[in-house]
Amino acid sequence: MFGRKKKVWRAGVLVAFIAGISISPASWGQSAGVFFYEHIEPIIHKNCMPCHQPGQAGPFSLITYDDVSRKGEFIAKVTKSRYMPPWKADLNFQQYRNARSLTDSEIALIQEWVAAGMPKGKAPKKTKNTLPRNTALITPDLSLKVAEPYQILTTGIDDFRFFNVPTQLKRDQYLRKIEFIPGNKRLVHHSRLMTDTTHKVRDIHGLSANDPQVNQFEKYPPVDKFLYGWVPGNFAIEFPKGTGKKLYKDSDIIVNIHYSPNRRENQQDQSTVNFYFTEEDSLREVHSMAIAEQNITNGPFVIPAEETKIFYSKFGPLPIDISAVAVLPHMHFLGKTFRAFAITQEGDAIFLVKIDDWDFNWQDTYQFSKLLKIPRGSTIFVEATFDNTVANPANPTRPPKTVTYGWETASEMLDMVLYYLVYKPGDEAIDPY
Repeated sequence: MFGRKKKVWRAGVLVAFIAGISISPASWGQSAGVFFYEHIEPIIHKNCMPCHQPGQAGPFSLITYDDVSRKGEFIAKVTKSRYMPPWKADLNFQQYRNARSLTDSEIALIQEWVAAGMPKGKAPKKTKNTLPRNTALITPDLSLKVAEPYQILTTGIDDFRFFNVPTQLKRDQYLRKIEFIPGNKRLVHHSRLMTDTTHKVRDIHGLSANDPQVNQFEKYPPVDKFLYGWVPGNFAIEFPKGTGKKLYKDSDIIVNIHYSPNRRENQQDQSTVNFYFTEEDSLREVHSMAIAEQNITNGPFVIPAEETKIFYSKFGPLPIDISAVAVLPHMHFLGKTFRAFAITQEGDAIFLVKIDDWDFNWQDTYQFSKLLKIPRGSTIFVEATFDNTVANPANPTRPPKTVTYGWETASEMLDMVLYYLVYKPGDEAIDPY
């Protein structure tokens, strides 16, 4: 039996030799198929690993072959049903660099790989530069932790706190990437990072948002009122090549954290902010603008019980040409749909983001695949639907109660942050990453 196989193999080699077909020793004993390193790893690293790594929302890591193969059958099941990866923005409306959405062919590859026994294939030689940029294996240039663990209130009501974290930077730095790691994933509702160079609000550390001292922000406003925002499902934001968010020397980071209602004892939080610096010292600066409550055009922002309402916001006209980098939409649990776009003076539409199935637990900063030029004189519009009926399974109040604008979990918000650059000719034609 074994002798017959050897003869067949030799005959095959002889036929190939006569036909002029090249057979390399590396291919002997291998057949065409789907292998982890060649086919599966790129899919997992792009679409799954941002969440499934230490410090992020995923309950297990998917960085290495062993990580993925241990969960292979589960991955095949949840990707086939499209339960994972979670991605809410409509890719027919706009394209995003950080999109986590599998094609039919990628899902089929995963199915074939698992069915074949999850073959490893040949691992490429790994270097520092070949590690995925969004992996926890990359060490941040500056990691700042809130000084002391905060004991979360047990009153069963929303808790809003401000923390001051000095950077002690010796010189100005540009940030290519910003990341927030919640210390208590269950109770950190969301966070907002601001920067202060005055050092006159350092005594706010741990203060409630209702404390009179927080009003110092009106007298000494932060240099950057929105450096970064973290919401459930959101990941680090990475800025285009040749650009960065500017962080001034000796800045303090003001961390505003909203904690969800809690009644359990001994619940603490000590969150972390990670900064990744650019190699260059002088870059184009990334700016941010916020479209919020004051921009709603059909207020008051009131959502009566057992009603579904649509609200509209408007920002503009813009005083300059800008290049849009990313958008971060934000609503709470009553949110159902969200759409944002710009209209130029000539009446042309520039699409930003469209979400038809809002989920509070999966919010993203959507980074555009290409820089989007929004010309001077354009107006940005936002429209959103809110469902305050008992038919909304995410409604936090049973029976529903009238809801207004507010930071609390059971209140609602209609916000969008837009990261942008001052436009330069040719921005829309370059590959920003």
